[in-house]
Amino acid sequence: MRQKLIKKIDRIFSEYIRRKHADKKGYCTCITCGKKHIWNSGQIHAGHFVSRRFLVTRYDERNVYPQCAYCNNWLAGNQYTYGKRIDEIHGKGTADELMLLSKQTIKIQNYELEEKHLFYKKNLITLKKQL
Repeated sequence: MRQKLIKKIDRIFSEYIRRKHADKKGYCTCITCGKKHIWNSGQIHAGHFVSRRFLVTRYDERNVYPQCAYCNNWLAGNQYTYGKRIDEIHGKGTADELMLLSKQTIKIQNYELEEKHLFYKKNLITLKKQL
């Protein structure tokens, strides 16, 4: 059940991140290389600076931005450049803060995951109405 819930959140969260950062024509800019792709083309992902395997940062919006498939898959997230960009956007030290946060052993309860799912589902509906 927990894995199904995480998968459900991942799908909504990914769409939310890509739509949130898309311009009025639906293009997202890769955080690491600057290439542009339509948000639902399959060429742009919700790329994570800190790996998704760390649940504590998996849905932290400071950690996730649109990233082209090439940077995300072939360049292993292009992490060095990604970290620099995060610091430019959120302030110096944010990338380090996310890395430290990911190392904490915090048990995220199922009800907290349900709350995240409802939060992003609601926000995704709002984004869809704006387009």
